[in-house]
Amino acid sequence: MPMIQFRSRPGILDLGWGHPRPELLPVEAWAAASAAASREFGWQQLTYGDARGPAPLLDWLTAHLGDSTPEQLFVTGGASHGLALVASLLAGPGDVILVDSPSYHLAFPIFTDTGATVLRAPADADGVDPAALAEMLDGPRVRLLYLVPTFANPTGRSLPPDRRRALVELARRTGLTIVEDDTYRELCYDGQAPPSLWRLSGGEGVVRVGTFAKTVAPGLRLGWINADPALITRLATLGYVHSGGGVNHSVATTMYCFGASGAYQRHLDAVRAEYRRQRDALVSAVREFLPVEAPGGGWFLWAALPPGVSATHLLARAERHGTSFLPGPSFYVDGAGGDDRIRLCFSQLPPADLAEAAARLGTVLVSPR
Repeated sequence: MPMIQFRSRPGILDLGWGHPRPELLPVEAWAAASAAASREFGWQQLTYGDARGPAPLLDWLTAHLGDSTPEQLFVTGGASHGLALVASLLAGPGDVILVDSPSYHLAFPIFTDTGATVLRAPADADGVDPAALAEMLDGPRVRLLYLVPTFANPTGRSLPPDRRRALVELARRTGLTIVEDDTYRELCYDGQAPPSLWRLSGGEGVVRVGTFAKTVAPGLRLGWINADPALITRLATLGYVHSGGGVNHSVATTMYCFGASGAYQRHLDAVRAEYRRQRDALVSAVREFLPVEAPGGGWFLWAALPPGVSATHLLARAERHGTSFLPGPSFYVDGAGGDDRIRLCFSQLPPADLAEAAARLGTVLVSPR
């Protein structure tokens, strides 16, 4: 049986997978943190953990994030787990969950699992349109709005400041809950990331989901939810949490040691520099044949294809030429739209391979077959 999710295909330099470059995973530093956690916590590392997460990690996260309290934090098994928990508590059959368009495609089935109807939020090139969204709220029972406002997957763009403020105010005024997926915030390559919706809202009307999957390693299955203390209490008293204790307790204690020792910041500084190099390599190579913006952070380029070229039809030809990507329609909840766009991920391959993958894609675009 396979051991990991990624499936390598011989001869293909794949730009479709949003995974970290294996060489950048902190194997030795994590082993040192694990040993430190065993020494510091002893048997407490291996027993049932507190429902909200171990206090040392909550305290470290509070200081690190700088915009929440321990009472506003719940440790999760990663961002996907956080999304599933929030959606299951706040929406169900008969409700509507709105999602940005385009948006993170693997969130769609998570929301569909609740029995709610998942629909597009009104959006344009700048992201979710608050004025048009307000009109939608007069209709069916819209419970949640989901978006990745900072270094978004798939576009790499960030929601403009005026729209951030308008969405926060709309949520405050109407009772809508915004689910902010803040996965890519700390992978910022130019200047500083914009303030989160959570920070702007003061915790009112916004639930933020964070993760260590991109900054440390996805195999940790470790993240967090920021929410009003009342929602945190609901999370902590769920039946399966009460039965099993804190989620991923042992890894959470190791993450505390990784963070408190300074290893997290050193690792983050190192991977930022590497991902910046990888971003620049792919942007430079793709610009030889397609116009593309260099994202200020995250892992993705959102490239516009030449007129008349279909992303869906291009994919098979690209794979025959030794490269791959995800076509734009994947990122629309109804699959309609985006066939003139492709998502290219620069996180998994070193600069030379990224340049070669882009060259192969360029060959496909000029080749008749």
